Amino acid sequence: MYLSRLPLNTASRAFRRDFADVQHMHRTLMSVLPEVVNGEPARREHALLWRLDPAETGYVLLVQTRDRPAWDRLPDGYLAGEAQARSMEGALEAIAPGRALAVRLTANPTRIVRDPAAPKEVRGKRVPLRDPEEQLGWLARKGEQHGFVVPAGADGGMAVTISPCPPMVGYKGEGTGRNKITISAVRYDGRLVVTDAAAFTDAVRSGIGRAKAYGCGMLSLAPIAPA
Repeated sequence: MYLSRLPLNTASRAFRRDFADVQHMHRTLMSVLPEVVNGEPARREHALLWRLDPAETGYVLLVQTRDRPAWDRLPDGYLAGEAQARSMEGALEAIAPGRALAVRLTANPTRIVRDPAAPKEVRGKRVPLRDPEEQLGWLARKGEQHGFVVPAGADGGMAVTISPCPPMVGYKGEGTGRNKITISAVRYDGRLVVTDAAAFTDAVRSGIGRAKAYGCGMLSLAPIAPA
């Protein structure tokens, strides 16, 4: 696994197009990866996850992939500096039960709302969770699923802060068949403790939650210095 850090040129026309349309961003990132010929979903096969973070001079794009990407395939002028890529294997091997880590996660917390009068076979509508307590509950449930817990903070609540993100918009399809994508994402910053090393490692590799192709789901981790 590789984690790449890309300083972005906000004056680049190609970047401005991708910034305005997450589907275009997805296509741009897929373009630097080899073609998948085994019939598997390409994003999943490459384990592609990404997140756009604000920086002092614009934005930094963090990209996680199974193999080292060919960043020289990006459009001319897309980057404001050199792309940096490093292996994640050492960090993954250090994951162990009981280990505390600092975490950042941009995620798309949702739930399904069903019409009680509708037949059971009719699928409900997926809607974003907008209440902070519900967003924290979503993260706690993901922890149960993916081998981590969020400890209590100094105030007795979960040791994580939630920041709303601007709506993420994109368009799938062409012409009159285009469908608008709107993602209501939030950013979690805080601490977690690993409870199941294998499940948590899988979550780091694969991401958590929905909208993984569109900038959500990547767990960024850092060690916590001893007090």
